[in-house]
Amino acid sequence: MDALDASKLLDEELYSRQLYVLGSPAMQRIQGARVLVSGLQGLGAEVAKNLVLMGVGSLTLHDPHPTCWSDLAAQFLLSEQDLERSRAEASQELLAQLNRAVQVVVHTGDITEDLLLDFQVVVLTAAKLEEQLKVGTLCHKHGVCFLAADTRGLVGQLFCDFGEDFTVQDPTEAEPLTAAIQHISQGSPGILTLRKGANTHYFRDGDLVTFSGIEGMVELNDCDPRSIHVREDGSLEIGDTTTFSRYLRGGAITEVKRPKTVRHKSLDTALLQPHVVAQSSQEVHRAHCLHQAFCALHKFQHLHGRPPQPWDPVDAETVVGLAQDLEPLKWTEEEPLEQPLDEALVRTVALSSGGVLSPMVAMLGAVAAQEVLKAISRKFMPLDQWLYFDALDCLPEDGELLPSPEDCAPRGSRYDGQIAVFGAGFQEKLSRQHYLLVGAGAIGCELLKVFALVGLGARNSGGLTVVDMDHIERSNLSRQFLFRSQDIGRPKAEVAAAAARRLNPDLQVIPLTYPLDPTTEHIYGDNFFSHVDGVAAALDSFQARRYVAARCTHYLKPLLEAGTLGTRGSAKVFMPHVTEAYRAPASAAASEDAPYPVCTVRHFPSTAEHTLQWARDEFEGLFRLSAETINHHQQAHTSLADMDGPQTLTLLKPVLGVLRVRAQNWQDCVAWALGHWKLCFHYGIKQLLRHFPPNKVLEDGTPFWSGPKQCPQPLEFDTNQDMHLLYVLAAANLYAQMHGLPGSQDSTALRELLKLLPQPDPQQMAPIFASNLELASASAEFGPEQLKELNKALEFWTVGPPLKPLMFEKDDDSNFHVDFVAAAASLRCQNYGIPPVSRAQSKRIVGQIIPAIATTTAAVAGLLGLELYKVVGGPRPRSAFRHSYVHLAENYLIRYMPFAPAIQTFHHLKWTCWDRLKVPAGQPERTLELLLAHLQEQHGLRVRMLLHGPALLYSAGWSPEKQALRLPLRVTELVQQVTGQVLAPGLRVLVLELSCEGEEEDTAFPPLHYEL
Repeated sequence: MDALDASKLLDEELYSRQLYVLGSPAMQRIQGARVLVSGLQGLGAEVAKNLVLMGVGSLTLHDPHPTCWSDLAAQFLLSEQDLERSRAEASQELLAQLNRAVQVVVHTGDITEDLLLDFQVVVLTAAKLEEQLKVGTLCHKHGVCFLAADTRGLVGQLFCDFGEDFTVQDPTEAEPLTAAIQHISQGSPGILTLRKGANTHYFRDGDLVTFSGIEGMVELNDCDPRSIHVREDGSLEIGDTTTFSRYLRGGAITEVKRPKTVRHKSLDTALLQPHVVAQSSQEVHRAHCLHQAFCALHKFQHLHGRPPQPWDPVDAETVVGLAQDLEPLKWTEEEPLEQPLDEALVRTVALSSGGVLSPMVAMLGAVAAQEVLKAISRKFMPLDQWLYFDALDCLPEDGELLPSPEDCAPRGSRYDGQIAVFGAGFQEKLSRQHYLLVGAGAIGCELLKVFALVGLGARNSGGLTVVDMDHIERSNLSRQFLFRSQDIGRPKAEVAAAAARRLNPDLQVIPLTYPLDPTTEHIYGDNFFSHVDGVAAALDSFQARRYVAARCTHYLKPLLEAGTLGTRGSAKVFMPHVTEAYRAPASAAASEDAPYPVCTVRHFPSTAEHTLQWARDEFEGLFRLSAETINHHQQAHTSLADMDGPQTLTLLKPVLGVLRVRAQNWQDCVAWALGHWKLCFHYGIKQLLRHFPPNKVLEDGTPFWSGPKQCPQPLEFDTNQDMHLLYVLAAANLYAQMHGLPGSQDSTALRELLKLLPQPDPQQMAPIFASNLELASASAEFGPEQLKELNKALEFWTVGPPLKPLMFEKDDDSNFHVDFVAAAASLRCQNYGIPPVSRAQSKRIVGQIIPAIATTTAAVAGLLGLELYKVVGGPRPRSAFRHSYVHLAENYLIRYMPFAPAIQTFHHLKWTCWDRLKVPAGQPERTLELLLAHLQEQHGLRVRMLLHGPALLYSAGWSPEKQALRLPLRVTELVQQVTGQVLAPGLRVLVLELSCEGEEEDTAFPPLHYEL
C-alpha cells in the first residue's frame, strides 16, 4: 500500500482551478496515490476519467470482460471497433491521453489479496455481490479504503468503507476563518476585540484559533491553538494574557480546523445495518427500499444467471418477491428497522433496471471519484456509508406511456443500454432533436459527452450546434476532458465538436465561434432559433446566463442550465409555460464586477480585497496605460500640454520615477523599482499622514482614523524582508519587459545590487493624489513648470523603439504579473495592519478565478442529462421536473420541483413571463394609430408609452402636433425613423414594450410581438 513518490513538483498551471478546491497538501497526496478501478463499463470509465483528470499518481484498470453493444450507451472510451475487446485494454490508451502525468496500467489477472495490498483505494463497479463481499472483507482487514458502485437503469448505489479509524484532516471546504484584530486586553481571560466589519458572528464557542502579525503582544504570534469563548458583544475570550506584553496594533486571528475520526463498518455488516446518506426521514425510507431492491436484483442474478429482462413484468414480480423474503434490515445488531417495503418502488426499479444510462453514470461516477479523493487526501468528510440516487421521475407518470418489453429489446445498436430503459421510440425522438449548447468549457465538454452518448441530434433530421468564442488554455486540461495539450490555442467549439464526433460518429454537430450576445443577433436570430428545440447553457458569468435565458424566454425554448463553484454545483431546467424563467441570484448579480469606492482603494483600505484592487490598478497604470500613452506621445509628436494635463501627469510621473532618462539596463530598472517601493509604501504614507494625522478628529469629536479606516504606518525598506525583495524583483522585471530589456530572476544578486544603489531623492518621491473630495487638499497643482519638466524627460523616451504595454496574464507564473500584484498588496496590508492573503489567494481574487474540479462538473452535467430525458419525452407537468443542488464536500444532494411562473393580472388580463401579446402587421401594414386602436379594442389597453428597446416610439404625453407626425406612420417605418437603423433582412418579429393607463408601479406587461 506504499504511495508513489509524491515529491515530484506539482503542476500548478495545469491544476490551478483544482488547487483552489483541494489545496497543495491534498494535491501532493493525490499525486502519490495508487488506485485500482475494477469494472470498466460506463460507471467505471467515469470514475477512472475523473481520477486521471485530477492527477492521481497511478491508476490500475481491471476488467477482462469483452465489450458489448450495451456498453456503448454510457462508456465514452469504447467504440464499435472495440466490440469483443477487453474493456480495460480498450480503455487504457484513451484514459492515459487525458493526463500523461498519471500512470494508467491494466491488470489482466484475478483480484487477489496480495494485489490489494498495492493500493490505497480499491473501487469495484457493476460487480456481483459475491465479489464485492470478498474484496470488501480483504480491504477492511488490511486498511485499504474500499468503494463499491453500481447503476441499474435510473437508480444508483455507492458504498464506502474507509476502515474503523480513518482520520479526516480537513473536514470542510471552507477556508479557515480569519479576521483583523482591533485590540487585545491583558488579563485572565484576555479579551480580543475584532476590527469593525469583521466576521464576528462566524466564530463559535470552543473554536480553536491562532494568531499572526500582532505588534506588541508578540507572545500570541504562531502560538499553539487556543480555545475561544464568544461574548454577547462579539468580543472573544482567548485565555490568560496577564503576563504578555501590551498589545500595540495589527494582527489577525485565524481558525484552526479540527481533524475528525470516521468509523466505518465492513460491507458484510453494513448490508444488514445500512447507514444511508439522506436529507429527510422520507428519503431514508426510500433509500432503505432501494437498498433492498439492489439486494433482490443481486439475488435474482445469482438464481437465474442473468439480470431481469427490460420491462418484463414476470421478472419484476420475481424481484419484488425476493425483496420481501430478504432478512429485515436493522438499525443496530439488536434493533430492527420495522419499515414497510415499498413494493411499487421495487417493481419500477426491477422493470427499468436492464439498461445503463450516460447521465446516471456521469452523476454517480462523479460522486464516487470524489470519495476516492477524500480517501487519498483526507480532505472532506466521506459518505457514511451508503448513498442511493434515483431518477425514476424520468419515466412517464402515465403508466400507459411506459415502454413494452418488445420496444426495449436489444437491436445490436450503440444505444441498446438506453433503449432498455426508455424504448426504441424514445431513442428516435432523441435523434431528431436540434439543440444549442452555449459554452464548450468544463461543463460544456461533459454535456457534449452526454449528448453524444444518448444520441441527441444523431440523425440527419437532427443536429447540435456548439457555440464558444474562447480558445483552449493549458489550465483547461484538468477538467475539459475533450481537449489535449496539442489543442492549446485552438477554438474550443471546433475541438470539442470534433471530439464529440469521435465519441459518436452519428452525431450531427456544428461548431460556431461567434459569441452569443446582443452584437450577434443577426446570426442567432429568428431563423436560427426557429430550428432549435432546446438550449443548454454552460456559462461562467451571470451576465451571459441572463442573456441566453432571455433569448430562450423570447423564443419559448426549454433551457437546461448548470454552474459549479468548487465542490458545489447546480443543475436547473426551465420549461416554457410550466416553470418560472431563469433568474440570476440577486447577490451574485449584484456582486459581479461591482467596483470598490476609489478613495477606499487608494487611501483607506480595510480588507485584503481593497489592497489587491489597488495593486491591480497599479499594474495597469504602470505597465500598460503609461506605455500606451508614451507610445501615443512618441508617434503623434504631441506635447503633454495637448493632453489631459493632470490626468496624464498623474499617470506618467510614477512611471518616470527616479529616472530622468529612459532605462538602459537591469540596474536602471532596479533603481526605478526601489524608488517606486519608497513612493508607495514609505513617502506616500507619510504624505497621507501629513494631511490626516493619526490624532485627527472630526467636527463631531469622532477620531478620523476609526472604524474601517485604519491609520497606516510607513514601512522601512529592508533587503532581508522577502516581500520587500519580491516586490522590487517583480517590478524591475516588469519595467524591463516594458522597455524590451533583459530581466533577472536572481534574488541573491538583486539583494547585493540594492546595497550598492544610492537611496532615492525624497524630492522625486512626492506622490500625486488623484482628485477626490476627501483628498482635494492633497491634489497636486500642475503648473507650466511641471509640464515643462515632464516634457523634457519624455524627450529622452522618444529615442528607441516603442514601449511594450503589458497585458495582465494570471496563468503564467513565470511572467511576474501575479508576483507584483501579490507583493504590492501584501506590503499595502502591512501599511494598514490588514491580515494579508497568500499568493494563491491573491491570484484567485485578482484573476477572478472560479475554483473548479472535474467531479462537480461531471455531476451537474449528468443531472442536466436526466432533465433532458423529460424535456424531449413530451409534455410533462411541473411535478416531473427537478432543480438540483449538490455539495460533494458535504455529502449533500437535494432535488426539488421548480417554481411555477408568477401570474400577473391587469383588469381582465392574466399572463406570465412566457406570454406575449401577438399582433400581426397585416397587409398593408398597420400604422401606429391602428396598432394603438387594436390594443384598446382587443385587449382594453390604453397605451401611455410604446418603446422599441430604449427608443421611445410614442407617448400619450406628447403635444398633439408631435403625435400627429407619428400616428400615420407604418410601425416599421416609425421604428427605422426613430432608431436610425434599417430592420434586419428576414426579421420576423418586432418586440415592443408597453406602458398603459391605470397600471400599478410593479406591473410588467408582456412584450408586444409585432409579427412581420
